[in-house]
Amino acid sequence: MNEREFLEWLRSIEAKWQARWRENRIFEANPEPGKPKYFITVPYPYSNAPLHIGHGRTYTIGDIVARYKRLKGYNVLYPMAFHITGTPVLAVSEMISRGDERVVNMYKSYIRYYVGDEGKVNEILESFKNPLNLAVFFAERIQSDFDALGYSIDWRRKFHTGEPIYNKFVTWQYYKLNEKGLITMGDHIVTYCLLHNQPEGEDDIQDADVNPVEILEYTAVKFLEPEWKVYLVAATLRPETIYGVTNLWVNPNVKYLEISFGDEVLIVSEKAYVKLVHQHPEKEIRVLREIPGKGLVGRRVVSPLGKEVIVLPAEFVDPDNATGVVYSEPSDAPYDYVALQELKAKKNMLREYGLNPEIIDSITPIKIIDVPGLSDHHAKIIVEKIGIKSQTDERLEEVSKEGGI
Repeated sequence: MNEREFLEWLRSIEAKWQARWRENRIFEANPEPGKPKYFITVPYPYSNAPLHIGHGRTYTIGDIVARYKRLKGYNVLYPMAFHITGTPVLAVSEMISRGDERVVNMYKSYIRYYVGDEGKVNEILESFKNPLNLAVFFAERIQSDFDALGYSIDWRRKFHTGEPIYNKFVTWQYYKLNEKGLITMGDHIVTYCLLHNQPEGEDDIQDADVNPVEILEYTAVKFLEPEWKVYLVAATLRPETIYGVTNLWVNPNVKYLEISFGDEVLIVSEKAYVKLVHQHPEKEIRVLREIPGKGLVGRRVVSPLGKEVIVLPAEFVDPDNATGVVYSEPSDAPYDYVALQELKAKKNMLREYGLNPEIIDSITPIKIIDVPGLSDHHAKIIVEKIGIKSQTDERLEEVSKEGGI
């Protein structure tokens, strides 16, 4: 018997006994007075795609426990359900409806795991424009996969989380917890989807298990522009580094907005304005005027410590990151150090912005942190050791996390 014949023989045995299990309904748990009961479940699989090997590991563990308890004389109930709620299913359905080429090709390949007829593949994909069809399709295939693995599940109990009875059950749970005084109300920061206008938990965000969405809490630092009587708002994760500020950075290629925020007038990026509106619904926030990033370059602002610094251009500034305004502490921040050195080397670009090269050359890092064994500026040592010359060098992100600020 060769290897192929041996595998076919093993699979014939597998198919034989799985058929016997189904015929005799041996995994259906009915009440048996006097027999000890054991209930086991595992997290419902999310049915927006075929299962991967990690699912096989998780559900096999549950099945092993269920079978062990049966052997120990327990009446075991091992049910299964399918998780279909949340935005991942909806997001995929919407991308298919929009004709997103990457997602369309990916889901065609998923359907081909189960369907050989290409015309049928396209028909099923078209049905996925209704998110419920997508979820139900994969739920049914997951059930077949679980059967093929021989799991001892009582399928009479199956349901999905979109069913009205399940939603009623969840509602009932919350009412009961509230009655017992176990639920309190309060304010807390959440991730929020502007497309669907609702808060999102990590499990509701597509691919968040492999690419988590972080909530970062920045400190806003206001720099007064005395002529305009407005504040440029810089954001930082390390406010104590304010003592080493040499200048502000803005992205010259993006749009900034002058906004009224309470009784103050602020300048932030357009994307930051959108976030502020949703983060502070209790405040009246109005747009007063638009300012191109280039129009901020060369302005003089005053730090909270009373020091006057200049606003300079930097392409590394992400308008979608915090306020879109960054204060520069080049002694310890690799991005700031490289951007400053790069700017000093580009005399022609300085003239385009009406900047005096002598003023830029006079800007030097301010050492505020002593690192044992290092007499020079921390950022300078790191970037020169690696050979980083440009603020767009991808290695800057890595060195900033490892040793910069």
